[in-house]
Parts: sequence; C-alpha cells; structure tokens
Amino acid sequence: MSSLHHRHLAVSPEWLALYYRHPLEITHGEGRHVWDADGNRYLDFFGGILTTMTAHALPEVTKAVSEQAGRIIHSSTLYLNRPMVELAERIATLSGIPEARVFFTTSGTEANDTALLLATTYRRSNQILAMRNSYHGRSFSAVSITGNNAWSPTSLSPLQTLYVHGGVRTRGPYAHLGDGEFIAACVADLEDLLGHTRSPAALIAEPIQGVGGFTSPPDGLYAAFREVLDRHGILWISDEVQTGWGRSGEHFWGWQAHGRNGPPDILTFAKGIGNGMSIGGVVARADVMNCLDANSISTFGGSPVTMAAGLANLSYLLEHDLQGNARRVGGLLIERLRAIGAASECVREVRGRGLMIGIELVKPGTDEANPEAAAAVLEAAREGGLLIGKGGGHDTSVLRIAPPLSLAIPEAEEGAAILAEALRSVG
Repeated sequence: MSSLHHRHLAVSPEWLALYYRHPLEITHGEGRHVWDADGNRYLDFFGGILTTMTAHALPEVTKAVSEQAGRIIHSSTLYLNRPMVELAERIATLSGIPEARVFFTTSGTEANDTALLLATTYRRSNQILAMRNSYHGRSFSAVSITGNNAWSPTSLSPLQTLYVHGGVRTRGPYAHLGDGEFIAACVADLEDLLGHTRSPAALIAEPIQGVGGFTSPPDGLYAAFREVLDRHGILWISDEVQTGWGRSGEHFWGWQAHGRNGPPDILTFAKGIGNGMSIGGVVARADVMNCLDANSISTFGGSPVTMAAGLANLSYLLEHDLQGNARRVGGLLIERLRAIGAASECVREVRGRGLMIGIELVKPGTDEANPEAAAAVLEAAREGGLLIGKGGGHDTSVLRIAPPLSLAIPEAEEGAAILAEALRSVG
C-alpha cells in the first residue's frame, strides 16, 4: 500500500470508493492522456467520470482560468457577474427551452436538487416519477429518486418516488418487444401508474442512463411520455449531466432524441461544461424558474473563474465541432468494440452513442451479470495503459467508455486494441 493510500484511508469515509487494487494517483494530463505518480502514461477513456470533456490541460481553458483568477476569483450571485451572464445567455439559447432562465450550481447533484425544488414548488406536489436503474446524485433528495440500489443508501426521503419502466431496453418485462411495442407498453404502464396516485410534480429522466451502464430506451419514448404528462400537467426534467454538450454525437442534448413534442420543462447540466471546473446548472421556462416565493442565492454557483472556464470550453467545443467528432470517432469505436465483443463469451451487449459506450459483461453461457469480470477487465485495461469506468444496474458489470470528445481515430484504435486484450485475459 502506498503512503498516500494509507493516509487516504486514515482520513476518508469507508464508503468513498477508489478504483483498482492499487489505487492510482493522477498527477497531470495533456490531451487524451494522463500520467500517474510513478510516471506511467495512460490513455484516458473515462475523463474523470465524463467531466474532462474536451481535453486535459486545454490551453484555451487554462488561459481563461488563469486570466480570470488574476482579476477576481469570487464575488457570489449578490453582484453582477459578466462571465456568468454571458455563459447563461449561450446556454439558454442552446437549450431549446423557450423563455429560458439559467441558474448555476457547483455540481450535477445540486442541479438536480434545484430542479426538484422548482418542480415540487411549481406543482405543489412532493411526488416524483423517476426511471428504474437511474442515478441523479448523492444529496438526500437526489438519492431518494435514484433507481439504482448500489447508489441509494437510505429509503428515507423528502419525496414520494414512483418508478417507471423504460430506461433499460434489453432487460426487464418488455425487453422481448419491438421498439414500437416497447414504447406502447411503457406508456400504458405510466398511464396505469397515474391512475393509482395523486398527481406527481415531475418525471425526471436521463436520456441515456450514466451510472446505470449507458442504457437507453428507443428514441421517442420520452416524447410519448410527454403526451401523457402534459394531460396531467406533470413537468418533464431531463437530466443532461452526462448526456449534454454533444457527447452522444447525434444530438447536442439527449432530450433531442425524444423531441417530437418539444423540449423539457427543466434541463439540468454539469460535468463536461467546465472541463473539470466545478459547474452545474438548471435551465427552465421562466414561469417554472420564477415560481420560488422565498429568497435564494448561490455562494459558489456562477463563480467568475468557473464561468470563464465554461465559456472558453463551450467555445472550443462548438468551434471545433466536437459533437461531429464524437459522432464520427465514436461510431468507429463502437464498431470496433462490437466486433471485439462478438468474439467474447463474456460480452452480452455493446451499446451506446457517440463517445458514450457501455460493454455489458455476463457469466459465459448465461444472462447473469458478471461484476467480477468487469473488475478484472478494469485492472487489465489499466495494466495495458487504458483508464475506463464501470457501472450497471443490479450489479456493477458494465464497462463505461467516455473519452474526451476530441479523441482522435488512432487513439480510438489504440484503446480498442487494449480493451480487446483485457477482455481476452478474463475469458
């Protein structure tokens, strides 16, 4: 055990998990690579949990942070803040939500917590619809609507949560149905559920479930849900903490795959927009955002330094068409990984969009999740010079692959080759 690992264990909670048998201290990064304290170089296919969105040590972002820090680091939302207003203007326009208002937080958890506050206040209801296999953060209210027991340590809640079918396409009671029938069955389930309860405040849903293992419904499911929700006056919250900013390649926001009936009432974001700086936020229609009848501020949300980083990062993303790169390079990578998966008895499914890819592992010859294999592949990939993540629903048996959106084709090929070897090493 390293000295730093020993010190970590002495001062950190037992539930603060670390990857790897011998945990890694990352000291610096550049582009799509990072280095550890022993000087080992790794290709980064996880980006600090989908957060280093463009590249490590991106000059445009580091320059913006440095220059802003040299002027003023902090002021709070009690004062006018030019970088915050400028970033809010750009996000409001990009969101697709009419008359949008933007509130900045410091994390995705806090963004979802704020969205729940808005929805329950606006609707005067403490009931929330959430998806099975979902994850929305670690706060008391966010944990209480998380449909993944590995990340939900308590059943206590300020909310009454009702869980809906549809977030997982290839498991569960409707998995055998075609896409159209799957959507119809999930809509019928939602209609039936609403017949047995008081009217909920909102449905919160990740267009692609992140911690759940990059699962997603057929395109159009949430548009079909929207028709039901609108009849009951129920709001739709799209949790874009992991799916936003073009990571899926096909769309800038995950909700756009379900946009037939318009944008969500509330959209939450975080992670990639700051490229590692602590930014989260909520976008909502003006009437929803303005429904609070008590004072509220944010001490650290909208910090001048993080807003400067967000502006520089968003500009780089758009000017270099990183959404298009995610579509092109991600398409190639998922093809390679599907070919690799077809040769492995451990791989049940390779799924995803753009640079958001999941490889679900099972025990050979069965449909049973295989978390031991996932842990072994994670270790083997590291030995080969590649960092990936893991997640999943009932068991943590899905390899999560989400590189920075600037990933180059040779790097995608290199990462696929390392993953192929890692999968072969576990059978």
